[in-house]
Amino acid sequence: MKKVLVTGASGFIGSFVCNKLIDIGIKVHGIDNMNKYYDPRLKKARLEKLLIKKMPFSKIDLSNKDRVEEVFNDFKPTIVINLAAQAGVRYSLQNPHAYINSNIMGFLNVLESCRKHSIEHLIYASSSSVYGLNKTFPFSENHNVDHPVSLYAASKKSNEAMAHSYAHIFGLPCTGLRFFTVYGPWGRPDMALYIFTKKIISGEPIDVFGYGKMKRDFTYIDDIVEGIIRLLDTKPLLNSKWSGLNPEPASSSAPWSIFNIGNNKPTELEHFISIIEKNLGKKAIKNYLGVQPGDVSETSADIGKLSKITGFKPSTTIEEGIPKFLSWYKTFHN
Repeated sequence: MKKVLVTGASGFIGSFVCNKLIDIGIKVHGIDNMNKYYDPRLKKARLEKLLIKKMPFSKIDLSNKDRVEEVFNDFKPTIVINLAAQAGVRYSLQNPHAYINSNIMGFLNVLESCRKHSIEHLIYASSSSVYGLNKTFPFSENHNVDHPVSLYAASKKSNEAMAHSYAHIFGLPCTGLRFFTVYGPWGRPDMALYIFTKKIISGEPIDVFGYGKMKRDFTYIDDIVEGIIRLLDTKPLLNSKWSGLNPEPASSSAPWSIFNIGNNKPTELEHFISIIEKNLGKKAIKNYLGVQPGDVSETSADIGKLSKITGFKPSTTIEEGIPKFLSWYKTFHN
């Protein structure tokens, strides 16, 4: 019987993944530390929707290895989806230690428990931010990711390397997912769509970084979840053609693989804002600024690898996705 442990279960992506797993009849146990990085009322509201569906939940910080091990012992998962992390590029400039505690120490504890319990498949969140200074578009999993421009990005690259070591030494099947700017209902308040919507409605100026020319591969939450679900039973295999003489970055002689999950259609920030304005029927007051430290000018996902292996194809345009977020936002904040 398939049993899935989801970390970050009350987070944006985590809550949607849990909901989908429950709906398709898979037994799920959720973990989250319910931290106060953003308004915990939103996390509690997401969690309440899952508790109504009788999902078992444990309030645990992944940096507490004994508590993590306790859940593995009690629930006995067959698959682990690690979506817990200290998120946010800009916040990593202000509170770097939080990223080491959560994204490095916490992930190590997950890896150790996966090893001890012979987990069939570990799927974990990486990020498009690992591409850092790369200027070759669209970003491919086979591109070099040795030049991160934020500690958050560095922590995610570290996760990929840590997972590879466990795949190589212990044979733990590990799949890393590089998410590209996820948005949608129940999204994070520190993300652009949430911030812009709130300020446009209240008549406050919005900070438009990169003078509105920055591009992001905005990816709707349902498409992200679809990609994750398609990978559940797609355990990474040893790449028999992999060679240390010409090493391919996104696969290995170990059961380890990396995938981009994005919309495959980067959008300029100025256009993104115009769709919000159109649907709200209100113009934004714009404060144009340069690119912030830790940010990159563009992200763009090559999703050919994921599409080839799973048939994944994103189906939600930003013209469809933004109105869905706005409808939820008005209801939630009514």
